[in-house]
Formats: sequence, structure tokens, C-alpha cells
Amino acid sequence: MTPITRRSLLHSGTALAAATFARPLHAAVDRPAVLPALKPLPLAAVRLKPSDFATAVTVNHRYLLGLSADRLLHNFRKYAGLAPKAEIYGGWESDSLAGHTLGHYLTALVLMNAQTGDAECRRRADYIVTELAEAQAKRGTGYVGALGRKRKGESAIVDGEEIFPEIMKGEIKSGGFDLNGSWSPLYTVHKLFAGLLDVHEAWGNAQALTVLIGLATYFERVFAALDDAQMQEVLGCEYGGLNESYAELYARTKDARWLKVAQRIYDRRVLDPLAAREDKLAGFHANTQVPKLVGLARLYDLTGDERYRTAARFFWETVTQHHSYAIGGNADREYFFGPDRIAGALSEATCEHCNTYNMLKLTRQLFAWEPNGALFDYYERAHVNHTLSQLNPRNAGFSYFTPMLSGAAREYAPAGEEGFVCCGGSGMEAHAKHGDSIFWEGDRMLMVNLYIPADATWVARRATVALDTGYPHDPEARLTFATLGKGGRFRVALRVPGWAAGKEAVTVNGQAVPVSHTAGYAIVERRWKAGDTVAITLPLELRTEVAEGGGPVAILRGPLVMAADLGPAEDKWTGMEPALVGDDVLAAFAPVATKVSTFTARGVGRPGDLTFVPFYRQFDRRSAVYFRRFTQDQWQQEEVAFKAELARQQDVAARSIDILYFGEMQPERDHNLESEQSWPVSYRGRNGRDVRSGGYMAFTLKTRPGPLILQATYWGEDKNRDFDILVDDVKVAGEQLTGKAPGKFIDVDYPLPPALTRGKASVRVRFVPHEGRTAGPVFGARLLAGAGK
Repeated sequence: MTPITRRSLLHSGTALAAATFARPLHAAVDRPAVLPALKPLPLAAVRLKPSDFATAVTVNHRYLLGLSADRLLHNFRKYAGLAPKAEIYGGWESDSLAGHTLGHYLTALVLMNAQTGDAECRRRADYIVTELAEAQAKRGTGYVGALGRKRKGESAIVDGEEIFPEIMKGEIKSGGFDLNGSWSPLYTVHKLFAGLLDVHEAWGNAQALTVLIGLATYFERVFAALDDAQMQEVLGCEYGGLNESYAELYARTKDARWLKVAQRIYDRRVLDPLAAREDKLAGFHANTQVPKLVGLARLYDLTGDERYRTAARFFWETVTQHHSYAIGGNADREYFFGPDRIAGALSEATCEHCNTYNMLKLTRQLFAWEPNGALFDYYERAHVNHTLSQLNPRNAGFSYFTPMLSGAAREYAPAGEEGFVCCGGSGMEAHAKHGDSIFWEGDRMLMVNLYIPADATWVARRATVALDTGYPHDPEARLTFATLGKGGRFRVALRVPGWAAGKEAVTVNGQAVPVSHTAGYAIVERRWKAGDTVAITLPLELRTEVAEGGGPVAILRGPLVMAADLGPAEDKWTGMEPALVGDDVLAAFAPVATKVSTFTARGVGRPGDLTFVPFYRQFDRRSAVYFRRFTQDQWQQEEVAFKAELARQQDVAARSIDILYFGEMQPERDHNLESEQSWPVSYRGRNGRDVRSGGYMAFTLKTRPGPLILQATYWGEDKNRDFDILVDDVKVAGEQLTGKAPGKFIDVDYPLPPALTRGKASVRVRFVPHEGRTAGPVFGARLLAGAGK
């Protein structure tokens, strides 16, 4: 567990027997391609029909049009010496990461224009490009940007462009997300690159390419001033997919200088092990890495260098097979943990949305290389369960994390002025293109990869097709050739998910037909004519799926992750983590006839009966996704252990003299908490406080006569934490957390010398990290009477 995230940095600035899969969901794709080269039908050729996907597009469309381009352009104009036309937005846009949202917004406008045909989206994108061109011309260096910089010892944010001349001189100071006082500056630059590339590609906006080449030239000069060691030092700070953008600029212009830059943007520390097929991801910030591999995949397209292909493919296989949750997301508190350790990483800070958004981009690239249904089994799982859950249709709020901790509620950043975090940006893009990747085309083939209701135009056959389905809630999907200007013999390929286990049924015009099976697809080849309908029916049976590495199970129905409904998000949940007991728990599940994809489980849930619904729809509910599973005998033993722990907690409560709950305003004020370089954190439903090198935290606890014990609570997997604990300026312990108690919080007792507390009404406790280390996080501190007192 890593206690501080990019999101917390913002705050710190202000203080059913299990089915056997025909192929596993996250199966490695190692068979030679036997399908033709394929490409998706253009997004502009697809129009969604009513569904939850179409609703998400509509809500996002309204949100995008409600944003002010001039407010997002505030710093671009201000730092260029032009008068802003509107006040700046809040959230990250008022911090040193300003500008990243505008890049996301450009891309989202392009996608929304393609998905809906709304000309206003194009008008706004063109307006933004014109404003950027003016700001770039005013600066006169090629640079254009809004990112800020906090100078050492100053609180004001200034133009972040001033860090780049320093870097060119070799003055490089990076803390992973901080580069010379600017927050992930190259990440922000990449978002602008990507947005400009998208505007240029979509409708040939020449000005967008001109602005982009000016910006690319500026950073070409910056990188050219660095030797290889300095370049690697700079790349130690998050740079998004800047390698992909330079690669794409090369593809667009055929100017070899851009390919040279793209290949230099290569973080050896992360990418070399992946190219050698080594999983060394543990401890790395997850979304910092995914775009790098998207970039390597694009570089493989352009160079044929097998190292790039190997790294991208191995990364995808490793993440999807060994680091992913049931909903397709990955990482806990933004960071990769060790492989196959899902059971020990179920928290309220799992599954950052940006990670999944970029994993889906990578999946599409791998599929274009080597079409295989296993890739889109993952894509569908993540798209339905994670992406759809990320945008709350009731308030247009985007989530950052998607909790896998039982009882946790999702948090949605309010639409408007106070969000603008990275996942809001990726959310703008994700929910502008749900028609993307439904249909693919190749040599004499139309493929359906996603069963989402939509109409599409297939130019190659002068055809219009209609896909009608209630999937994933209903088992059948029907593809009809409404018109077919160029008939004849060709193939229609329908993806058969691995969980269907070969039980699908395919018909043409209501009659069963012979099909061939290739790489996870049922293929019908015949002479097609207008009016023909091909349908597939998939077995939406309940099944269990064990977490990667073993332990708890999730319940699935088709691609849907089913979750136990634990009540409204606004109600505090303090219940026992639900479990499933029995030899055949799925036999106790019964559908609720009046509700879509809803089941009751009677007699097998503990502590009581459970209702299961699709996880993605629980926008304002508390969920349980993973369940420990027991036989009756095992459960009896579990109850004994549970009661023993309850008795221990009751004993501790009885002996408690004073307790400080960290991360809560009033308790910290009541205990006179003071700190420097310290931030509140939250993990697995518990608040805590983290202290960084050079800082401290101090607080007061009440005492009483007699032997006393200071007790502190830590997360058992935290390691490489070294710190001292002082009481009234006397060192009582030197603590080193080594991560030896996985999957649980631990209480550590520090007996206090009697002379230290004798005659005192209170003591002052101080946590001080060693140089270069962290203290905590500490998830609670209390003063206890000695045992038996």
C-alpha cells in the first residue's frame, strides 16, 4: 500500500458451480493469427441505439457542452502575456497540473463529434486551436502551455515553462511526480499533443498541426540538450504517452526527426524488464506505465522492432492475468502490487479509471496485430463493468477509484469547477466513444466484437447494418443487413466469449446454420442479401471466479460482475464483510422476476441473505464484489476466530484512556495535532496520517496513573518505513515497518517507562521519519492502561 497519490497531492497543497472456461478471461494470446487483418469501422459510421452505453454518451455530451473553453484556456493566455477571457477552473486546473484537461477536452470533442455528429463539438475544438495558436505566437518560442510551477519556498504558482531552460542546463530535480517544482509536466504536455493530433486527423485542421509542430520542435530542443543519463532522470517523472505522440507525428509527417525523439522517450527502468519478459511492476505507479506501452505498440507499428512488440504484449498479458480485479481494473491506491495478490489488495482505492482506459487502448492495438477473441473478452469485461461504472448518469460525476472493498461507496467528482482530475479527463474521452470497437472489418469479413445496440454504415459493402440486443442482460444479439449495396459471399464473425464454453447458438433468419470456429469467433460464410439477420445466443449462467492468486470469489453472469447490494451510499456501513457458506452456493441464487439481472441468495450469505445486482449500476449504492467462501465446518471455525477478535477489541476498548483518530478534523484539533510534511490518507475504510522525510507529526494524549502503553495501528503490508517515536521528547521506540503482516491492520504496543508519565495529566507524542524515509501511515493511536488495569 502506497499512502500518497496524485489525488492526495492536490489536497496536500492545501493542508452456480464454477464454470470451466473454454479459454480463460485473461488468457495469454500466443497462437498465430488465423484471421485476416482487421480494423474497426470508423466511429463516425456508428450510431448507438438506446442502452446504458448510449445514456453515458448523452450525459457526457451534455457535460462537455457545459464546459467553458475560455476557462480551460485561462492559463494558456495568461502565461503567454494575453488577457484571459474567463476565470480559471478549480481543482487540478488551479494547481501546477493545469492544462491537462484542455488536452483531454480536445480529444473528447473530436470523439463526440464522430459519435454524434454534433457540429458544435467541432466548432469548439477549432476555436481552442485558434486560441492556442495565438498564445504560441505571442510566446515566440514554439512552446504553448498552461502548466504551473511552485518555486521552492513560495506558495504562488507561476508559469511552468521556466523549468525547461533549467532542465536543459542539467538542473534536474524530480520526485517521481514533481519535476523542478512542476507537477508531471510532460504528462500535461502529452495531453495537449494528443488533442492536437486528434483535431488534425479528424477533419484536417492544418492549424492544429502547425501548433503541434511548434510544440514538438520546442521539446526536441529540450531533449537534445540532455545526455542519456539526464534524459532517464527526466523520464523518471510521469510523461504520459509522449512517445506515442511523437511516433504519431512521424507517421503523419514522415519527418524522421520525430521518430528519433519518440525512441529516446524510453524509460529503461520500467521498459527494459518488460522487453525481457520480466514482471517487475510491483511498486510502480500503474497509469504512469500503461501509456508508455501504448507508445511502444505504436512504435512497433512504425519500426517493426520486436522489442517494442514483446514489451507491449508481455505487459498486457501480465497485467490482465496477474494484476487485475474481476471488473478489469488494476492497481491499489494507484500502484501495482505483486502478481497474484488480489486477495490482499481489496480497498476503497482500487482500479483507477485512467489505468483501464489506457489498457483498453492497448488491447485494441494488440488486436489489430493479431485478432483473437481472448483480447476482447478482457476488453468487454473492463468496458462493461469498470468504464460504465465510472460515470454517474444521475449527476454527470466521474469516479477516480472504483472500490473493491466490501461496503465502500464510490466517490464521483461533481461536474463543474472542483474536479478536473486525470480520471475526469479520461472519462470525458471514454464516454464519448462507446460505439468504438463494436464492428471490425477485414478481407471479406464483418466482425462483431461488442454486443451493444447500434446502427452502422459498412462502406466496403455499401451496407447499413443494425445490431439489436438487450445484452449483457439478455442472451441474444441480432445483426441485420438493412441494406446491402454490394452483396455476395463474405464472412460474418461473432465473438464467442470464453465463459460461453462453446454453448452459443447461431442462426440465420431464424434457422440454425453451420459455423466455423476460429480464434474465439463463430464465423458464418455465405452469400448475404439485404434483410438477412444473423443472431447469436449466449448462455448467461451464473458462475464463480476465484481472485487471481486464490482466495475470495466473485459472482459473474456472462460478462457482468454481480455485486451484493449493501445499501445506500449515504448510509454509513459498519456491517460484517459478507461471506458465502455452502458446498454449492450458486444453487441458492434465484432470479427476481420483476428486476433486470437481479438475484437473491438465500441461506448461503453471512451474516444474512444477499441480493445481487450488476456492479456497474450501483452508482449510489455500497457493494460487495469479493466473498470469502467457506464450507459449513470452515464457517464454524471462522465464527470462533471472529468472536475471539471481537473479545480482543472489547478488551482494548475497556483499557483505552485516550484515542486519536487521524485524518478527521475535530479529533485532530482536540488532540492539538501539529505537523509538517504530513498528509491525511484513507485505506480500507480507515483514516490515517502519513509523514514524509523532513517532517513530523505531534499530538497530545491524556494519561492516568499506573503502567501505560502507547498503541499505534499500521497497515501490515507497509514496508521501508523507518521512524522514531518520542514521548515528551524522549525516544521510546525506533520503528521499522517491513510488510510482514499481509492483508490486515496491525496494532503495535510500546510500553512507556513509568517515570515518563508519572504525575502527568497528558503527554506529547511525536512521530519523526528517518532521513529519506516515511513515518506511517499511522491509522490510529491510543494510550492504554497496562494489561489487567
